This record gives sequence, structure tokens and C-alpha cells, in this order.
Amino acid sequence: PALTSCPQVQRALLAFTISLETLHTVKVRMLQAMRKGLSRQTHAQANVRMLPTYICSTPDGTEKGDFLVVELCQSHIRTLWVTLLGDGNQSPQVMHKIFDLPRAITQGKGEALFDFIAQCLRQFLAGISSSQQNIPLGFVFPFSCRQTQLDKAELISWSKGFSCSDVEGKDVVQLLQAAINKQELYHVDVVALMNDTVGTMMTHSMVGKPCEVALVVGTGTNSCFMAEAQQVEMAEKNSGRMCVNTEWGCFGDDGTLSDILTPYDQCVDQESSNPGEKRFEKLVGTLYLGEIIRHVLIALATEKALFIGSSIAVLRSKDVLKAQQVLEMINTEEGMAKAKSTLEALGLQPSKQDCCRVQQICQAVVRRAAALCAAGLSAILSHMCQSRQLLQLVVNVGVDGELYQGHTRFGEILQNVTELLAPECTATLLPAVDGTGRGAAIVTAVALRLVAQRCEVDCLLAPLRLSHSDLKRVQALMRQEMELGLGRESNANASVRMLPTYVCSTPDGTERGEFLALDLGGTNFRVLVVRVAQDGIHIASEVYLIPTPVMQGTGEVLFNHIVECIMDFQLKQGLMGQILPLGFTFSFPCQQLGLDKAVLLSWTKGFSASGCVGQDVVQLLREAAQRKQHLGLKVVAVVNDTVGTMISCGYDDSKCEIGLIVGTGTNACYMEEMQNVGTVEGEQGRMCINMEWGAFGDNGCLDDIFTSFDRLVDEKTINPGKQRFEKLISGMYLGEIVRHILLVLVEKRLLFRGKPCPKLHTRDIFQTKFLSSIEMVLPPPARGLGTAVLMVSLVWDSDGLALRQVQTILHDLELQANFEDSMLVREVCQTVSTRAAHLCAAGLAAVVEKMRENRGLDQLAVTVGVDGTLYKLHPHFSQNLQKMLRDLAPNCSVTFLQSEDGSGKGAALVAAVACRGTEP
Repeated sequence: PALTSCPQVQRALLAFTISLETLHTVKVRMLQAMRKGLSRQTHAQANVRMLPTYICSTPDGTEKGDFLVVELCQSHIRTLWVTLLGDGNQSPQVMHKIFDLPRAITQGKGEALFDFIAQCLRQFLAGISSSQQNIPLGFVFPFSCRQTQLDKAELISWSKGFSCSDVEGKDVVQLLQAAINKQELYHVDVVALMNDTVGTMMTHSMVGKPCEVALVVGTGTNSCFMAEAQQVEMAEKNSGRMCVNTEWGCFGDDGTLSDILTPYDQCVDQESSNPGEKRFEKLVGTLYLGEIIRHVLIALATEKALFIGSSIAVLRSKDVLKAQQVLEMINTEEGMAKAKSTLEALGLQPSKQDCCRVQQICQAVVRRAAALCAAGLSAILSHMCQSRQLLQLVVNVGVDGELYQGHTRFGEILQNVTELLAPECTATLLPAVDGTGRGAAIVTAVALRLVAQRCEVDCLLAPLRLSHSDLKRVQALMRQEMELGLGRESNANASVRMLPTYVCSTPDGTERGEFLALDLGGTNFRVLVVRVAQDGIHIASEVYLIPTPVMQGTGEVLFNHIVECIMDFQLKQGLMGQILPLGFTFSFPCQQLGLDKAVLLSWTKGFSASGCVGQDVVQLLREAAQRKQHLGLKVVAVVNDTVGTMISCGYDDSKCEIGLIVGTGTNACYMEEMQNVGTVEGEQGRMCINMEWGAFGDNGCLDDIFTSFDRLVDEKTINPGKQRFEKLISGMYLGEIVRHILLVLVEKRLLFRGKPCPKLHTRDIFQTKFLSSIEMVLPPPARGLGTAVLMVSLVWDSDGLALRQVQTILHDLELQANFEDSMLVREVCQTVSTRAAHLCAAGLAAVVEKMRENRGLDQLAVTVGVDGTLYKLHPHFSQNLQKMLRDLAPNCSVTFLQSEDGSGKGAALVAAVACRGTEP
């Protein structure tokens, strides 16, 4: 009735009513302001500052120990002693003491303020019995700061009535630590600085789903949330997530809220100590709500809509209406009585109708504050959902401040309007319990825990992170072994066999005809027909599986299976009546005695068929063809996959004189000067040398770079002590290396919270393809403790998508991974794959440098034909290899050309070159 009967009151109430459409507009503007604050280019002009906090992780519940906290409040200093028991932070033990802060100190010299805080700490600690040698301290400093580390923050500007001199632009952590040292509290170390909003978020991250957003609506207002770190451009940190302090109280300082400001808001702003600043906070914070209402009451009284017959002179004095009184008047049941007593205490003579109208005005102002907070919160939630590429965001939001805690209806409006403005987000509002104090202790505890964990992780992975000098030594060792392998007398004792292939020329473009090719190098076997014509090469092929029992049975069974596959292919291609020259890619170590004669030296890649080692594999194939009565085979050349790859790429690039395979196994070949090949007669020209570099290190020369994880993997292979270089590089083994590292991390409680992972004990369960999948979505992380105190680093282009993919992989292995677990798994994968790429580069550097020296060149330009799933499919392997190769062999310009049709096409081209000038 009070609303409908008085147009002046109705007009005032409507001024504070914001439609859902307008709130959506406010949300959009907030989003724009947030993005402006996150961007390096626009940050300086941004009103919503989006300040990095360098808090990049939430608690895991294992935090343990005693922590000191000091909180700078508006009118007092609060000190706390918090004991965390490692019980999921369920029941932290807290002792605290409050020291009144004289107003003179808040307006005086900065040195006096920090000296006072340090004196409070000394008095507080005098009553604490602790044997702890070093006491970590968390500092709650609720003012805008420019943080560059967790323990380094420059004050941007004072607010909330503080104006201490000689502090703005200085590191407040350093100022506090200096003051603490003056009190001879040398065992107290300021570990972390945060504001009250961050403390609220961390308090709610103690159990269950972590809290990733916090909102404070008290004297002032602010918010923070866990943003994707690469979007926080001012932090120069592109890994994982980082808590961002929005400082949204300044939202609207650029005029973006002018269309919702009322005349009463304008009056409050003009009378404030900072006109034109903190516009959003002046609509929401309790420091200003009483003032807004006071101006409404003055206007309505002047219009004779309130307090008729009463003098309103008292209302012209600032701050006569306190926030607590406003909140008490809002209460539906007791609010009328409280309105009456409050107004009478001011010397007014309110009627019942006056009390009703004042209550409605208070409710309208608080409702608007809640709705505006909801618009800001919905902007944060939508931003998180979009940046993580989620269809639905589910998140906990910690909320603190007297406006939220003191008025139930505020929380209801905040929740309901947020749901309407961000329907794609499900937010659970959690009221803070001593948010700043306990939260600060938890931030400090997490910082110390993760620093310790980071040291352990770095120590564990250090042996796999090879230095430049390590790689130069590997390069030198490879060169040494190459020379031994080429020597007639030393070949038998060389780990790198340097086998002659009898391939002495590459395609010249005159080859013509149809050729068959076989490609045997792993669990899949390919049969091809290759038609070389003037208009190019045309290929038809089919892939056949070689079952494990066949791989590890008898040689007769293996080669029978191969011939059956050839016959099936020829039948399907209509080639059964033709005799075509055949090139055989056989990707295992062989001693080649001629272009069509190769004696198997040893099986690799999981093969162990009996009766083959020491035999000519071409003859074994021919005998199998006779057993199957298939008389149409004409084997003219046998090569391994590396040579086939080089020849295949050489058809397209005449500079291709190196072949490289990095897949299930690894190997390399190159064109060596005949005069250097001591194992073959002849001095003129060049011959392709099949290095068989997978066995590099079998003589022990690489023992010092073999880690305990490599030894565990080697021991369980079918050829322990053999193919040592291959076991550091190739796809067959990388997943196993990662698995063994993960097991140690779990054992040390650095991963999956130390929970048992039975499936992770299964051999080969962590496949190498998982490395590619995990690193595909997560670019390489930056490591280091300087600014990343709170996180095991992990980078990704889109954290939401990446996190889901990593967690899906781990979930399939029955591993329940949180964000930090996923990051650590990714780091392990990246470390193992990077080492593989760098070792491959060291080997290749030895090859190109030898070729350059052979030819007496200052600068060598050469192309490497490359094949293999690890090189082709892993997202970073090729870049890591090429970059390191440039560093190790700066005088060689190396181009990499991926083989389009694998080693099968190369085998056919070797056959074509052999038949060149004859009728196929």
C-alpha cells in the first residue's frame, strides 16, 4: 500500500529496480571489462584490473603443520595460529587475537603501520608455545596490489579509509618482513600475500570439490576465480590455472554503468573521498548503502512523502545510517520495529507508513546490490565455462561479507539471478567460516607443500633432463661407434653395426613399370603394388596383421603367413598371373651380402620367431613361396625400412641422403663414401649404410644416462641389455618408462594423493599413444619455482578440453586424477618424449657432421627422409628434434621430408632402380 499510494516513493523504488535484460547487459559489460583487464595490451586502461595472485593450486587435504596469519582489517589487526592436521583440513585448530588499530596509524607513515603489525605479531607469539624453528606467515592485505610472485606485491592504491604515506608502489611483503625483522622475529618468514577474497576461496577448497570462485560483499566488494593462466597475460605464465583478483569494485569507472546510476548514487559518489572511482563498489558495498538510503530519504522528505512535520537536518550529516541498521530494517518481521527505533534515535518522528516506506527503500537498495553482484558473478562463471570449453560448469563459490552473512534474502537473490543470467553454470554458494584467516593459512600451507613436492618431482625427473653437454657427449660417442662400425677390424666389436646395403644410387626419374613391395617392420605388414609412370607413382596397398603367436613362433610359420598375405593381395589386385620385380623392406638388423641377400642378425620390436637368425631372409621367403606353391615371386632387392624411406623421399628430393625411422623402433641410414666403408670392397662412389643405431649403447657407453626407470623397462623386455638406444627413444618403450615413473610418484604420494593404483602395475597399460594424446592438447610447460610456487606446471591451449581428455585417458586406467594430477602426468610424458627427441637429435647430429666432414664442406645442406608414428603423430617430437639438431650441428642445414607412403614405396623404387634399363 505504501508503494501504490505514493508516486514519489514509487518513483524512488523503481529507480532501484533493474530488469533482467539490463542485468544481462551489465554481465556482458563485465565480461568485456574482465577481458580488457586480462590482456597485456589493454590492461593499463582497464577498470576491472584482473590482477594475478600467483595462487595456482587449491588444497589436496594433506597440508600439515603450524602456520601464522596476520590480517589487516579496517579497524583492527587480527593474528591467528592455525594448525592443519593433514586430515583433509576438516578440523583446523585456530587460536587468534585481535588488536585495535588506531585510526592515526591508518593515516600516518607506512613504516609506522608495518611496525605496529609486527609488534602485534610479537605480542601474539609470546603467548604461543611452539618448538617450530621456522614459522611460515600468510599476510592478508585487502588492497589492490600488483603481484609478481606469491610473496611479492606492490600496493597500487589505498582504499577503505587508509592513506599511509610512502607505501604505494612498494612491495608490502618486503615492508612487513623488514618490520618483523626489526622485532627480531627472524624465524618468521612471510611466505604468501593474498587479499580477503582469495582467503575466502581457499577456505572452501578444503574438502570435496575445490572452490574456484569467491565473492566478498562487505564494506567493499571484490571477487576472484581460477582463470586459465595463459589468459592472464600480465603474469607471463602460460601454464595451468591462476587465481585472478578481479578488483571489480572499480567496474564502471569508465562510465559503463552510467545508465543504471540513480541521482542518489551520484550524490553519494560526489560526497565520497574518491569521486568517480569504485563506482560498482558504491552500488554494492555496505560502506555506501546507508548513504544511498540517506539521500533517498532526504529527497522523499523534501517532496513531503516522508517525515511530515519532522526536521530532517540530521539526515544531512554523512554516515548517520549504518549498514548494520539497514540490514536490521530489511528483516520482514522485525524490520518495522527496527526502522522505527532507528529513525527515532535520529530525532525523527516516523509514522507507521514512514517506517514501511523506509523498509521498502532499504529492501530495494539491497535487492539491487544482490542483483548487480549476480550479474558480476554470472560474468565470471560464463567466462570460466567458455575458456574451459565446457557445456556445463559445476563450481563452488565461497561467499563472505556482512551483506551476504547478515541478510538471507541477499543470498537467495544472488543465487536465483545468477542462475537466470548463466544457465550453463551450476554454482553452489558456500558461506565462509573465518574465510580470510583459515584461508590464508591454507594458501601458505599449499605453497610450502607444493614447493617441497616440486623439489621432489624435479629431483626424480632430473636424470631424464639431459643438458646440452650431455647431448654433445652422446653425439661424440655415436660418431666414435660409427667409425668402429665402418672399420673392417673393429666392426665386430661395434654397437652401431654400420651395415652396407648395396644400395649405391637413388632414383633419377627414368624408372618405369610395375613393382611389388613388401613392408615388414612391426605388428602390421603391408603388401603394395607400385606403378611408376611418367605422370608419377601410383600405389595400391593393403595392411595385414601379424598375430603375436606368429611373431614369436617359428620362422616357417612367420614366412608362410607373409606369403599367404602376398597371395591374397595379388588375387584381389588381379596380379596372380604376373611375375613382377619385388622389393622387400625387412626392418630388422641384417648383414647384407648383396642387394637381394640379407642375413638376419637379431630380432627386435617384439619378434622372436625361431630358425631365422643367421639365415638369409630372402631365401626364407622364397622357400615359403615354394611351400605354398606360389612361383610368381621375383625378389630383386631387400632393404630395411630406413633405407626404403630414404629412397622413397629421394624420388621427390634429390638431396635426400639420410633415412630416419622413429616409430615402434628407431634406426637411421645415410650415404657414406665407399672409401670409408671398410667392410666392402671398392673405393669409388657412395653406398647407403644401414646404421642399426638402435643397438647404440649395448656396449655400456650410455650406461650413465640410463635411469633406474630405463633399467626397469629393459629388464622386462625379451632382449635385456640389447637395443639400449632404441629403448630410450622408440614408441615401443616410452609408455613403459612413463608408467614406471608414475608408480614412483604414487609411492612418494606426489600423484593421485598416494592412493593405490592397481591397474598402473600392469605392464604396457600406459601406451605410447597416450603421450601423443596428452601432449596433443597440452603444449609444453614452463618449469621453475620463481613465479610458479603453487603449481606443477602444465600448459594447454584450452584447459577445459585438455583436462577432460587427459582425465578420460587416466579414467580408462582407473586413475582418478584431479587438475594437478593431470598436470604432473603431462609433465612426465613431456619429459620422457623430449629426452627421446633430443637423443635422436644427438645421433642425427653425429651423422650430418660426418657427412659434412667427409665432403670437406663448411656447410652441408641435406634432406632427411623420415617415417614412423612417433615422429609423425607426436605433437612436439619433430620440433624438439629439429631444434636440438640445429643446436648440436650448427654447420648443417637439415630439411626433414616426411615419407608419404612409407618404406614400401621405397622398396619398390629400389627394385625399380635395380631394374633400370632392363625389361621388368
